[in-house]
Amino acid sequence: MISMSEVRPGNGWRYLFRGVMVGDGHRPAGTPLRAAQDGAGVPPGVWKGRGLAAVGLTAGDVVTERQAELLLGEGRHPDADRIERELLAEGKSPAQARRATVLGRPIEHNQSPKTDKAKERTPWLAMDLVFRPPSTAHIAWALGDDDTRLVLELCQDIARDKTLAWIEDSVAEIRWKSGGKIRKPVRDGLIVAVFRHYESRAAESKPLLHDHAVVSIRARRPDDKGTWGNLSADSLMTHIVAADTLYLLYFMEEVSARLGWAWEPREVTPGRRPVMEIAGIDQRLIGWQSTRRQQIEDALPILTAKYEEKQGHAPGERAAYALACQAADQTRPPKRTELLSLTELRKQWRDSAIRAYGADAVDRLAERARAAAAVVWARVRPVVDIALAAVDVVAVVYVMRGAFKRHHLLAEARRHLAYALRGRPHQPGLDEQIVQTVVDDYTRPVGRGLKMTADLRALYPSDTEDQAVVRPLTRRRTATPYERARLAAGALAARVRAARRAERLGSRPRPYAVTVPAASRSHPRPFRTGPKDGRLLEPETGVVTVEQTRQTLEAAAAQVAASLQDSRRAREAAHGPRPQPVPATAPPPHTQQPGIQHTPGRSPGGVT
Repeated sequence: MISMSEVRPGNGWRYLFRGVMVGDGHRPAGTPLRAAQDGAGVPPGVWKGRGLAAVGLTAGDVVTERQAELLLGEGRHPDADRIERELLAEGKSPAQARRATVLGRPIEHNQSPKTDKAKERTPWLAMDLVFRPPSTAHIAWALGDDDTRLVLELCQDIARDKTLAWIEDSVAEIRWKSGGKIRKPVRDGLIVAVFRHYESRAAESKPLLHDHAVVSIRARRPDDKGTWGNLSADSLMTHIVAADTLYLLYFMEEVSARLGWAWEPREVTPGRRPVMEIAGIDQRLIGWQSTRRQQIEDALPILTAKYEEKQGHAPGERAAYALACQAADQTRPPKRTELLSLTELRKQWRDSAIRAYGADAVDRLAERARAAAAVVWARVRPVVDIALAAVDVVAVVYVMRGAFKRHHLLAEARRHLAYALRGRPHQPGLDEQIVQTVVDDYTRPVGRGLKMTADLRALYPSDTEDQAVVRPLTRRRTATPYERARLAAGALAARVRAARRAERLGSRPRPYAVTVPAASRSHPRPFRTGPKDGRLLEPETGVVTVEQTRQTLEAAAAQVAASLQDSRRAREAAHGPRPQPVPATAPPPHTQQPGIQHTPGRSPGGVT
């Protein structure tokens, strides 16, 4: 997943230098950046983005402390010291030399007491995007061998860089004039400093492979002068979920292509949207790795009870998310003071997992993942139906949001691809094709701006059976919004399949009914693995499942062969052996046998 936070002067800037750049460790005062990174066991940061050429940097260069201080902290050229010395030598005043190194508006202007708006007195310096793979990827990276660790780190690099490239091409906008009235794509690209971390910030170290991509707020405008300005932060915040789903889609594809593993959905919270995890990895290891989640879940009921007592009703989706963020802030532990290298951390994690669940669960992790992948890919076809995908996307987004925008559809289309393909590569532009199908066939504009909603006349053409089935699903308050959305999507998909069957049979569509399961909380949910581990939405595909499937198929094949043999013997006993066909002599080419009339499109004695 991808989370986003702003970097502002003051605490935000101090957290960037004392925490993010040194692996969330403790950096003593006066310690050089590189020495602090070596002590924390994390690699140095590197520069990324197509906007580096405008400031004389190259992708892959190491981020020095002075470069980060100038560009990310002051909005100035990363080589401002050299530029100032040259301008002073030419006779420029100190003020002129400093102003020449500023990219865009100086931050001193925003910090002036004459500034009207309070939020402008603490301007944004950068945006911190945190790229974090799924939980099972952390487990495989921490407990697997060195080759597996390196491959997963490469998958993380590729997925992160592709997502940043999409943000540069399709999302990043630069604004200027009063109130940011003019907004256009950036001229060159983004300037990003990437810092890799290996563990969580909890006192008890747990594996958490993640990257901090610190995006500079400064970018060049698309004009002839190439002047500098500020990125539109709200544009990036609007598309952060779409970027998150794209990053996960890329990461899944890279892992499946390089390691041969597949993915399956896992429900973390009952009734909420599931997450995709590597198939075959022991679900107990997720609880071992996610200690922070357990702390948040323990604190969340207390906050929820206070909310219900004050408001008089249960929290909705937005309020529940706000309460979860509040629980995360309250349970945030202090940073560790003991610093270990990655080799020491991996040994510590492996010993901890073996003590908790045994050596077999750790040593056979990759083997079970490969065996489970064979079962998943044999069960799930690598087919994406554009029409069914469009119906699924519009149903889920409409039920959960009512009115929506294009980026909501794009995020849901990428979730659909992740679930449908399970790690297989998708055709570039397929997500946009699904969204365009939704916009063209199933939506209508609503209100002002770019908002739209579902076109019910397109979804319910008969306006009788379809509405009787689907509308109660969208209004069932006993179920969560996502459960109602999935039921509505399933009902609409059944209508599409029924219409296709009627077209193939060449008859008029007949009335049909869609059976909708009751959303009852009084019965236990299937496939639950534990009270806190969530549940699998599909049967778990482990080594035992693979062996049982193989034995079942072999027994079924033997039974079918025996049945065919018995029927052949009974037929021969009753009617005698079947006569063997005599091979016919083929006529010479370009001739027709007399007495036989060939019908176009048909061949005698065969299937066209």
